[in-house]
Amino acid sequence: MKRRLLGMCLLVSAAVGLAAGPAVAADKPISGNLRIVIGSSATSGDTYQNAAIIADELSKKLDINAKVDAVGVSAAFQALSRAKDGSTVMFFHDQSYLGHLLGLKGYDDLFATYKVGPTISINPGDAFVGVKDSKYKTIEDVIEGANKGERIRVAIQPGGVSEVYYGALKNAVKVRYPGKEANIVSVKTGSQGDKNQLLFDRQAEVIHGSVQANEQYTRLPGDDQKAMRFLWLPARKATIAQANPEGMGGTSREELLKFTSPNASVTLDGKRDFTFDKEFFFIYNKDMDPKIVAYLDKALSEIFAEGKVQVTMKKAFFIPNFQPSKEAEGYLKKKAAQSQKLIEATH
Repeated sequence: MKRRLLGMCLLVSAAVGLAAGPAVAADKPISGNLRIVIGSSATSGDTYQNAAIIADELSKKLDINAKVDAVGVSAAFQALSRAKDGSTVMFFHDQSYLGHLLGLKGYDDLFATYKVGPTISINPGDAFVGVKDSKYKTIEDVIEGANKGERIRVAIQPGGVSEVYYGALKNAVKVRYPGKEANIVSVKTGSQGDKNQLLFDRQAEVIHGSVQANEQYTRLPGDDQKAMRFLWLPARKATIAQANPEGMGGTSREELLKFTSPNASVTLDGKRDFTFDKEFFFIYNKDMDPKIVAYLDKALSEIFAEGKVQVTMKKAFFIPNFQPSKEAEGYLKKKAAQSQKLIEATH
């Protein structure tokens, strides 16, 4: 009799387990490890920093181990293409679609090949920087210099955001002084250190830099060969206005705002200034289950609603900017369309 009762109990327990199993899986479609690959191989750059901040929050919220893996662009897209189950997602910025628009090897059409996830944050620190003792003390001086026939070399890292900013400057000269845009020439090089060195050696008049990387040099005395000055911050004024009042390093938020539109004007079409926020967002495998997309959207929505992650981001001079997947896709498609027009006008 006892054996028969035990057997019945086991059968009932198994039946309950089978019924509950799928429900539990549906409630928590991600468990264990989540690999977040990034389109950078550097663990010191802004992509890794932003990814690490949000990975830590996801780990706590979902009780998983979210790990950031700095594998670089090609390896990141390859890993993403193999991961339909949501165990691997990608985290990158605008270069993920700009690379394709610029015809770079290894970049497929982001919106056709992958699924766009939520936006997370903005790095408002991209900047055009010049030598402190140069005659080009503002971005307007640079534009006017080109108009006067002066050859102005701009050091950039080819592809992505850096090249779009260069194109925006060249386009502004073209709009205001047609034919003079040829005086803005690119010097294509590698890392931020390489660009800095070109400025130190006076092999470029302007370089693409960042507040985070170059602010320390702007505080050097004018007679120092490494002394720099900010000329232009392409980020929207409204974006930098959200930064902490202390700004970055020894440069306050109010000081940084002097280098944004409309104070530093780089026109887009003669009526509007060009502005561009460098934004970080998730990218998913095209065939990833929509339930996982919704699950991550919900988790991230709750994380941002709590407010703690915003404090962490702003301490590192990043601006929180959460948009769920659907809204993010439409928003980024519009940015891509504007960027394509600019690229076509200057290439």
